[in-house]
Amino acid sequence: MTITKERKQELIRDYQHGEVDTGSPEVQVAILTTRVNNLTEHMRAHKKDFAGRRGLLALVSRRRRLLDYLRTVDPQRYLDTIGRLGIRK
Repeated sequence: MTITKERKQELIRDYQHGEVDTGSPEVQVAILTTRVNNLTEHMRAHKKDFAGRRGLLALVSRRRRLLDYLRTVDPQRYLDTIGRLGIRK
């Protein structure tokens, strides 16, 4: 369910703007999307895991807030990010 340190570093490298950028909205959304995808697969196998479902909803909500922020600050970056991640909307 959690992502490995190597996978997280790879996501940061793919979505960062500068050399030391690790916290931009794009990086955070990419990491959250990976976690959401992993938890979604877990929930398909374990339908009665209600604590996991609550965690999944919290991650989706946090990702949505970051995407809303990104859309207000820079709509083009928002569109690029959801296009690269394959998030519909």
